[in-house]
Amino acid sequence: MSPDEPVGAPDVTVDGGIMRITFTRPDRMNALNAPATAGLIAALESVSGRQDVRVVVISGGAPGSAFTAGADVAELAAGTGDLTPQQAAELTMDNAERLVRAVLNCPVPTIAEVTGAAAGIGASVGLACDLIYAADTAFFLLAFANIGLMPDGGSSALVSASIGRVKANAMALLAQPLSAADAFASGLVNEVVPGDRLRERVDKSARRLAHGSRRAMQLTKEAMNAVSLKLFDEAIGREREGQIELLTSPDAQEGFAAFLEGRRPNFSQ
Repeated sequence: MSPDEPVGAPDVTVDGGIMRITFTRPDRMNALNAPATAGLIAALESVSGRQDVRVVVISGGAPGSAFTAGADVAELAAGTGDLTPQQAAELTMDNAERLVRAVLNCPVPTIAEVTGAAAGIGASVGLACDLIYAADTAFFLLAFANIGLMPDGGSSALVSASIGRVKANAMALLAQPLSAADAFASGLVNEVVPGDRLRERVDKSARRLAHGSRRAMQLTKEAMNAVSLKLFDEAIGREREGQIELLTSPDAQEGFAAFLEGRRPNFSQ
C-alpha cells in the first residue's frame, strides 16, 4: 500500500499472472471499512480490462490473521456523513452486493486464502470465490443476529448451497461458528492446511490456474455458477430488503452499541 492510499485499502500486487489482494488491517481483524471495500471492488472490477491477470487471490495476510471480520461495526454505528439512516442503509447494501458480485463475476478464477476468521460479509467474500483454502485454525461465522441484523452479501444462498439449510440456519440464527475442519467436511472449502503452509498451497494452485486458458476458465465459472447459484439474485434481493429495515431499526443501534461496549444487547423487538 502506498502512502497516498487511504487507511484500510488492501495491498494489490500482480506477479506472474497472479493478482494478490491482501487486507491490511490485522489489528482490526481486517474489518472492511470504506477504503477496504472500495479498494477490493476496484481491484476485482479492474481485472476485466487487464490481460496480465489470470487468477486472483484474496488473502487475510500473515498466518494467524483474520481473513476479514466483515463490515466495520464502528463505521456502521457512526453513520455516513449527511445521509439519512435510510440512505446510509441503502448505500451499505449497495456496496455489499457490488462487492460480492465483483467476486462472482470476476472473469478469472478467484481463490480465497482464509487465514483466520471469515465473518459476516467477509464470509460471503470468501465463499463467493471459486476455490477456498483455509488454515486449520480458521472458521466461518455469520454473527449478524448478535447485533440485530440478518445475513447479507448473498450468504443465504452461498452458505446453504454448500452445507444445506439446517447447518446454514445454525450459523445464521445461533451465530454458530463453522470450523475449518467442519467446513471441509461439509464441502464448503477445498482444503485445510496448517497456517504456515497456507500461502504455499494457495500459490501452487494459483500458478496452475495462471497457465490455463483465460476464456475457458471464464466460461467454466459462468456455467458452474449458473447451476449452483441460480437462487443468488433472489436471495440477495430478499437480504437487501430485510437488512435495510434492520439497519434503520432501534435494535441495530442497540446491537452496534453493545458490540462496541463489549456487553450483551438488550433488543426491544
